[in-house]
Amino acid sequence: MKKELELWRFTESLLKQGQPVMLLVVAESSGSSPGRAGYKMAVGANGELIGSIGGGVMEVNLVEQSRRILSEPEAVATGLRKPALREQIHQKNSQQASGMICSGRQTVIFKLMTPENVNAVRSIIEVLENRAAALLTITTSDFNILPSGPRDEDVQFERSLETEFSYRETLGQKNLLYIIGGGHCALALSELMSCLNFQISIFDDRSELNTLEKNRFAHEIKIIDGYEHIAELIPSGPNQYVVVMTLGYASDEIVIRNLIDKDFKYFGVLGSKAKMAVLLKTLENEGLPDDRLSRIYTPIGLPINSHTPEEIAVSIAAEIISVKNS
Repeated sequence: MKKELELWRFTESLLKQGQPVMLLVVAESSGSSPGRAGYKMAVGANGELIGSIGGGVMEVNLVEQSRRILSEPEAVATGLRKPALREQIHQKNSQQASGMICSGRQTVIFKLMTPENVNAVRSIIEVLENRAAALLTITTSDFNILPSGPRDEDVQFERSLETEFSYRETLGQKNLLYIIGGGHCALALSELMSCLNFQISIFDDRSELNTLEKNRFAHEIKIIDGYEHIAELIPSGPNQYVVVMTLGYASDEIVIRNLIDKDFKYFGVLGSKAKMAVLLKTLENEGLPDDRLSRIYTPIGLPINSHTPEEIAVSIAAEIISVKNS
């Protein structure tokens, strides 16, 4: 979210100076396209730019197109008022070849931003700063911010005619990471996941833990009396990610018992292979559903022979990313 916020602040700054900005947004992509739906770039009339729509020759070419448009006073004054689409096909000899050969394709929206859009941009900034949620809408005739509904997908793109389209994107924190246990691994994981657009909450029953004091990356840190009521603090949801790394075996067991009936995108428990095998077998013998226990990722993280808290955090983050993008 930090990079997204920087892009909109950049755009607002130029618009306030009376300078137009070309906003490039990847509306859809397929195959091995480097740009994914929601990627953005802003190009200023002064030559400055921020963000990325996938990089490579394709990005260079589209930036140059943007600069040419912005350098023509009549184009800024009267042209391209309606957002336009640019098809980019990453194959040689294609009529709309992007200059890249990675295969796949992506559709990029060209939206000329003028000072009259500054209020909408300011609204986007406020949403991101407050970690709220809203819908960015770009259509052939409109650029607007609307309230976000509970069932809104991250990105929606539709075409009614060849030149008519509607793009809707949910802005704000989309993925919620709950870390249960606030020790050294939690601190390292918080730092890493804070760069990946996750809203991070940490729960621990130790009030004077120095790693909690050092943790400036989590959005929320809660000291609780115990883990018996942890289910009341973590709701089910398709964008909910839960990592359990409490002080030991007994507290891990309490957390699992209380969260086993919840539905999460990811539910992982830190612990050795031997320890977790014993714990899961104990819970299975006591009647906890096997289909629920089998959803738990443990030993947590990708097998990269990690040892330090930072290495463990990398392995967990990689596994979460793999699940998120699957």
